[in-house]
Amino acid sequence: MQKKKPQHTSVSHQYPSLLRRLGAWLYDTLIVSAILIIAGAVAMAIVAALLAIGILSLGDYQDASDYLMSNPTASMLYSAYLAIVIIGFYSYFWTQAGQTLGMRAWKLKLQNEDGSPIKITQALIRIATSAFGLGNLLAFNNTRRSMQDIMAECEMVVTEKVH
Repeated sequence: MQKKKPQHTSVSHQYPSLLRRLGAWLYDTLIVSAILIIAGAVAMAIVAALLAIGILSLGDYQDASDYLMSNPTASMLYSAYLAIVIIGFYSYFWTQAGQTLGMRAWKLKLQNEDGSPIKITQALIRIATSAFGLGNLLAFNNTRRSMQDIMAECEMVVTEKVH
């Protein structure tokens, strides 16, 4: 007769080093920058189309770019749009696969302590508390979680054994 394994086992994960976290952050920053360039081009095309069909008027503004950046209402909407693009990028990848492209390249995964994917509310909390990546400074060695991981009640782990 075989012995039954205990139902509740403690899973030991390896937390990533600060260098690995910052490497993934830098990689993702480059990807997000490219996405923001595309999002900006889409916004400019929309404004240009609205100007062409007469829905918008430049008034004292030189061009569509000046309108987007200098008009208080347009500037606020444009900034909110770009913020939604950034939040959408991270939220999508974290909740679907647990990894952004930068995290995949650096062999990192974001998950709940039981290994399940994080929820959208956790992703939003993590974004709000990350301080643009500075929350990673709390994870200065391999045994600590970052500020945003603690606040969102999740963990970032290394997906491969590192010897």
